[in-house]
Amino acid sequence: MVRIIDRRFDSKNKSAVNRQRFFRRFKQQIRKAVADAIDGRSIRDVDNGESVSIPTKDISEPQFGLGRGGEWETVFSGNDQFAAGDEVDRPIGGAGGSGKGKASNEGEGEDDFVFQLSREEFLDVFFDDLALPNLVKTQLAAIPEYKLQRAGFTSSGTPANINIVRSLRGALGRRLALGSPYSTQLREALGKLDTLRKTRPDTDPEVEALLEEIATLRAKIEGIPFIDKVDLRYNNRIRVPKPSTRAVMFCVMDVSGSMDEEKKATAKRFFMLLYLFLTRNYEKIEVVFIRHHTVAKEVDEEDFFHSRESGGTVVSSALELMKDIIQERYATNLWNIYGAQASDGDNWENDSPRCRELLADNILPFVQHFAYIEITPGEPQNLWREYEKLQGGHSNFAMQRIEALANIYPVFRELFKKSSV
Repeated sequence: MVRIIDRRFDSKNKSAVNRQRFFRRFKQQIRKAVADAIDGRSIRDVDNGESVSIPTKDISEPQFGLGRGGEWETVFSGNDQFAAGDEVDRPIGGAGGSGKGKASNEGEGEDDFVFQLSREEFLDVFFDDLALPNLVKTQLAAIPEYKLQRAGFTSSGTPANINIVRSLRGALGRRLALGSPYSTQLREALGKLDTLRKTRPDTDPEVEALLEEIATLRAKIEGIPFIDKVDLRYNNRIRVPKPSTRAVMFCVMDVSGSMDEEKKATAKRFFMLLYLFLTRNYEKIEVVFIRHHTVAKEVDEEDFFHSRESGGTVVSSALELMKDIIQERYATNLWNIYGAQASDGDNWENDSPRCRELLADNILPFVQHFAYIEITPGEPQNLWREYEKLQGGHSNFAMQRIEALANIYPVFRELFKKSSV
């Protein structure tokens, strides 16, 4: 296949297109660099960008060249020392590529190509073909929503939005303001008329003049419109941003004596991936850390992963605490609730059925998704066998087993893979 490389200077907005083309071409190398970057990061800084290095041999480009043309023959010289398959001895006295010795004024090379991935590009590569399961409001966090809110009154609008009380109040004030001078003159004229009538008949010219003035004033007052166009007021509504949907992520981990540090590190990696995954879909994410042995406790992230407290195993205590926290703090429909439980599956035998009942009746009906991972290289434990009974009747419940650190990412992808429909 022939590739033609456009060497012209980039026009406006062309660099973004070229960058996407570059990502498509070196997709495998970029994915490997992103996967390696996760190993050395914590749950809080894992969504930063990353420097990606691509070997020079991988970015070599085909070039046009002139052929020799015609018919030609080449004679290759032979040798009398070596045959095919012989091993060549190391040169005597040479440095042997150890990196020691004097510098040379000959030879040239080329460093690997290095470029920077932004945060968005890093996450796009990391979650390339994943999607949140059972997400009712998929785009609410990505596309701003607006709601109409009352914002006083305006002098223009549609008849449907007219405010009658406010319009009549304005009309009354206008009539009082315009008619006030005439009303004052009318009261004075009526007072004079009463005084003159006591001494003079109605045919008196001065009385007749007052009667005419009173009639004119009353006509002016009555001529003031009851309601005018300038009195009309309409309800004013403005668009204000509607708060984005929010998510809360429950991290539930067994810290009993059977959960060693390696298993806790594996659980941390899984929680970190889930946190990153949710940041793709929600602006505001709260994380609730619940650790348990025989007793469950809500703790901060530091205690969740590093506290040395341990004991027996009663998993239902953690699920009970999770149920109570949901009811107290996240009961409204403004929250999308996600849960992830990590355990080695070792639980008090009589407690496992109780865990299944708590999940089925008090947690799964209120969460978007709940994932259970069992971190053990051996056979499935009693908690796994109880949870298996939930898989058929609850589409928002998933469970997987992690046997080694290298299985975390494939298991995570399996839990949250896109539907094939």
